[in-house]
Amino acid sequence: MAEFDPGTLVTVVTIVVAVVGMVPGAVITSSIEGRAVLKALEGMTRQPEAARDIRNTLLISMALLETAAIYVLLIILVLIFANPLLDRFFPTG
Repeated sequence: MAEFDPGTLVTVVTIVVAVVGMVPGAVITSSIEGRAVLKALEGMTRQPEAARDIRNTLLISMALLETAAIYVLLIILVLIFANPLLDRFFPTG
């Protein structure tokens, strides 16, 4: 394996950590959203007269659940493209 300078090593480690962090962030969020949809559909089949209220509540909760995945993506993008670790540990000036 080739020798990396410290800045390159921090960048490579950051990218690996970003990929490892994105996978559970997406999988956990997707599974929770799937469970929410499943429970909402079960509730709609049991009480069709309450389907409108359940659907409205589902849409609001899905929007709130999706923000977790968006926050994970935001943090990953910051780590990859605006890596604050490079400036902190290896100042340029």
